[in-house]
Amino acid sequence: MDPSNSDADFPWHLGIFDAHCHPTDTLSNLPLIPSMRAKVLTVMATRAQDQQLVAQAANDMGVTEEDVASEDMDWRQSHKIIPSFGWHPWFSHQMFDEADYDGATSLSLDQKVAHYESVLTPTPTSPDFLRALPQPQPFGHFVSQTRTHLQQYPLALVGEVGLDRSFRIPEAWLPQELEQRDDALTPGGREGRKLSPYRVSMEHQKKVLTAQLHLAGETQRAVSMHGVQAHGVVFETLAATWKGHERHVPSKREKKLQEAAAKRSAEPAEEKVESPSPTPKPYPPRVCLHSYSGPAEAVKQYVAPSVPCDVFFSFSTTINAWSDSAEDGKVEAAVRAVPDNRVLVESDMHIAGDEMDHQLEQAVRKICQVKQWPLEEGVKQLRSNWRRFVFGRE
Repeated sequence: MDPSNSDADFPWHLGIFDAHCHPTDTLSNLPLIPSMRAKVLTVMATRAQDQQLVAQAANDMGVTEEDVASEDMDWRQSHKIIPSFGWHPWFSHQMFDEADYDGATSLSLDQKVAHYESVLTPTPTSPDFLRALPQPQPFGHFVSQTRTHLQQYPLALVGEVGLDRSFRIPEAWLPQELEQRDDALTPGGREGRKLSPYRVSMEHQKKVLTAQLHLAGETQRAVSMHGVQAHGVVFETLAATWKGHERHVPSKREKKLQEAAAKRSAEPAEEKVESPSPTPKPYPPRVCLHSYSGPAEAVKQYVAPSVPCDVFFSFSTTINAWSDSAEDGKVEAAVRAVPDNRVLVESDMHIAGDEMDHQLEQAVRKICQVKQWPLEEGVKQLRSNWRRFVFGRE
């Protein structure tokens, strides 16, 4: 029997957890969240305009520490949001390092132009284009603000952060476009604007990402990671944060010696299970590669026994390009390569409500089909995985 049978009743009652979404991009839909069938939405911030919106949504509908302590997850229907605070690579050019400007916390017009000339590639030649870009924000201020948010929201994540080689920054708004702009959408996104030929340099993106990874390590929070056409450099950037902290992998000889010692003491050899440590580290304790689009072969390097960070992989029907068959396709191969306890499901949608629920259901069914999981067992596995990713425990 096909475990993803579309005729089967979907087990919403077991708990469906969206590992990555953006409902604060459409504020008019936020009142729909309490009536959604999904149990919890992990809500991402991406830029200056939505950090406080995510915080406010958490104030109104946030999951509490008391909820998490509940064994049966029988908390209030209105408690449905886990907030995430981060700066997305699409907006990384809007950040400047105060150290590059003698500690300045704001830039003059000439400094603004110089900043964008230094972080955009190819270097723009139009002063008018550069002047029309948003006023850059001091990165140190953002990191401090994010640290404060993480302190205020003990369950919060760091996200959405990451690297992207393919995106191009949009052109500035034209006067007639501003007049026709949809006020229901949170400002700062592309919103259909024409794309410029300019990208943010990978060096600048890595600088912004690394600082946020270190903050996640300092505060021991999970991270939701964006990676497009940059899978190799994403791994390299992550690995650089845990360099020197790799887990020791016992050799065959060491394992034999351990087993022999256990027999001599008449105690069975048991695998040591380490509890999550609150001790600050330079790398995050857990990372989710959201809507993972990398090759199946790359999964192995993330889940290698020596990696001290638990890496999860989430999949969606809105971003991932599934094939018509569960047997073929790059996404299907990646899902099969991911260990069962590292798979997550997401919608990555910017509109809350029935459509978000629908996309979550379709993604769950796809994963269960590829993994050959019975639907209810698959939902339980995904629920357990989400709890481990977000809270560090089941």
